[in-house]
Amino acid sequence: MNTKFSFLFVFFLTACVTVNIYFPAAAVQRAADEIVKETLGEPKGTGSPGGPQSGVFIAEKLYALTGFTREAFAQEPDIKVSNPAIRALRESMRTRFGSIRAFLDKGNVGINKDGELSVRTTEGLSLKERAEINQLVEAQNRDIEALHGEIARANNFPKEKIADIRRIFAKSWMDHAKTGWWIQDPQGNWSKK
Repeated sequence: MNTKFSFLFVFFLTACVTVNIYFPAAAVQRAADEIVKETLGEPKGTGSPGGPQSGVFIAEKLYALTGFTREAFAQEPDIKVSNPAIRALRESMRTRFGSIRAFLDKGNVGINKDGELSVRTTEGLSLKERAEINQLVEAQNRDIEALHGEIARANNFPKEKIADIRRIFAKSWMDHAKTGWWIQDPQGNWSKK
């Protein structure tokens, strides 16, 4: 009887052990929003695109009413988005974006469903401008892809999580796109925001 009990105890003990790889999606979303706003040149602390009824607005009101600090309600930790490689990529993207903005404003470039830039049309561009926009878009997309990988590496996320990071950043790019810019839906159709 004692052996049977020992066997059951060991069985239940091992059966309860699971490997749970935690991916802090909300923290990645906050980091993505910060990086995208920085790239677009938006001032820090600008409100979320959801407006006054957004979750951030409601949470801020709860903090004020209860007297608790934001940290008391924090459910997910911040992630690392500031090491030398990430800082260099962020600066490169921000600096280059100044040259890309005019092409987004004219509709030559759009934000695709993967959160990267795509040349939509070269209509109305000189040969020099066509070459310039292709180089700018390729360089920006390389930096965006490298940024996703560096964020995963800095936070010890498995490589499979890079797809989740890419998806979260794509949402942030769409949310923060300026009215009038072209964005691509999940089916690949383009429309103005």
